[in-house]
Amino acid sequence: MRIVKTAISITLSASALLYGSNTLADTQILTSIKPLELLVRAIATDDMQTTTLVPPGSSPHNYSMAPSKRQALESADIIFWVGPEMETFLTRLLTGGEFAERSVALMNSGIKSSEQEDEDHAHHDDHDEHGEHSEHDEHEERAAHDTHGHDEHEEHATHDTHGHDHGDGEDPHIWVDPQIAITMAESIRDALVQLDDVDQPALDRNLESFKAAVAQKEKQIRKQLEPLKDISLFAYHSAFTPFGEHYNLNVEGVLTLNPELSPGARHIAEVQDQLRSAHHPCLLTEPQFNRQWWHSVTEGLDVTFSTWDPLATDIAATKNGYEAFQQSIADAVLKCLPENTEH
Repeated sequence: MRIVKTAISITLSASALLYGSNTLADTQILTSIKPLELLVRAIATDDMQTTTLVPPGSSPHNYSMAPSKRQALESADIIFWVGPEMETFLTRLLTGGEFAERSVALMNSGIKSSEQEDEDHAHHDDHDEHGEHSEHDEHEERAAHDTHGHDEHEEHATHDTHGHDHGDGEDPHIWVDPQIAITMAESIRDALVQLDDVDQPALDRNLESFKAAVAQKEKQIRKQLEPLKDISLFAYHSAFTPFGEHYNLNVEGVLTLNPELSPGARHIAEVQDQLRSAHHPCLLTEPQFNRQWWHSVTEGLDVTFSTWDPLATDIAATKNGYEAFQQSIADAVLKCLPENTEH
């Protein structure tokens, strides 16, 4: 499966664009989480200052912002965040009167999956060619469509059992998918060029360089991950899913759909059954969560482990930071190969 392609919302007003930006050197950019800082750093000019709100080692799912952190919001000329689906602790502040005009949400409810777009294109093509089909062809096509719909229903049921049901909205961990990251970078450029006294040609050049670098890294990672096609991957929660689906990895299970809540005994039992029947099962843990808990769930099972960090804690915030982040995820997955695994 492949994950979503995204629609990006830009929520800057004219007054926001003028706020506190007297000169380029004075431009202060605040991002909610480290991965967004990597994207901003790739696009921003060298004399723009970037900082991150959520500190290293903390998860935006359950972060509680201290009152002193409010100063960072007040000092920022522009604030980038994923949106209410991710940083729930920021929703009230960044959608309120004081900061809404300076904030840019890089995700909205209009995100559409690649699978949905493929289906739309296929439906459109079928519709265009409809006049050329015979009545017999139409009956066969309708029967195939009905069968396809039945298969989709069964696949969806399996999909839910495997723990990929993210509720009514799309998964908010959009930055781990490099294709979506490019779209996010375009929106970051679009927001930055509206600030006072910026070097738009430089921002445009940075964006084009970023696109080329990400495309090159993606090609390299796809080749690296080819041996993983038969490995059964399991993840702590849905953060890994966009990466896994983008690279067509075999992500068979997600332990918890909500990392703020402990999964129930029934769901744990289902995951354990999947692990027993999986081919070289590997669990991808995250440093923000208790790894010992994973070991208790997998006790007595032949399961290997690897740790990846969706928040890019140890990745330097440089112009090439996002590519290094992508490689760090790939390196973690490569540790799931039998010759590299940790039991």
